[in-house]
Amino acid sequence: MTIKIVVADDQALVRGGFSVLLDSAPDIEVVGEAGDGAEAVDVVLRERPDVVLMDIRMPVFDGIEATRRIVADPRTSSTKVLIVTTFDLDEYVYDGLRAGASGFLLKDTRPELLLDAVRVVADGEALLAPQITRRLIEEFTTRPTPSVPAAELDVLTDREREVLVLVARGHTNAEIAEMLYMSPATSKTHVSRLLMKLDARDRAQLVMRAYEAGLVTPGVA
Repeated sequence: MTIKIVVADDQALVRGGFSVLLDSAPDIEVVGEAGDGAEAVDVVLRERPDVVLMDIRMPVFDGIEATRRIVADPRTSSTKVLIVTTFDLDEYVYDGLRAGASGFLLKDTRPELLLDAVRVVADGEALLAPQITRRLIEEFTTRPTPSVPAAELDVLTDREREVLVLVARGHTNAEIAEMLYMSPATSKTHVSRLLMKLDARDRAQLVMRAYEAGLVTPGVA
């Protein structure tokens, strides 16, 4: 199945470069481009892509607001947003994930990794660039009050809490299965139940829920 993608970036050369790279993959098709946040929302509404490659800093309104509008609209809510930006310390990364983005990458990511990231996000997984994960997690510790009450996790079983902690620490389903002595299929089932019970869009949202509820503390094993 071909992955349909829209590229949103206010720099024409960057936007064109991404489009050429993505179109070179046999399983990816660029169906539209946008130079600002408002145009990105319009193009996504028209083309209904599987993934949007979204820059953060754009005119009219930024990629965060564009992401929020795309995710909130029932007509485009199934579209996954993969944020790309120049700076790994971008103060908007946290807000981007809260807005519903499914992944975050730096613009200097190697071409083959960018293609893989698009496939991962299109498949419903979440993706964070390894080099910014620690800094992003540290951002949670600077937030004075958890925005997700711990009581909301009461719907989870003890095993589901264990799985959620490991998801929040960045482990894959296969790694979780090995660590908790279960089959990969069982691990995947637990993650699916977490998504349903916590009304989370994807794994990135599960990570946010875990940290914001205080279930996971950065730096504590």
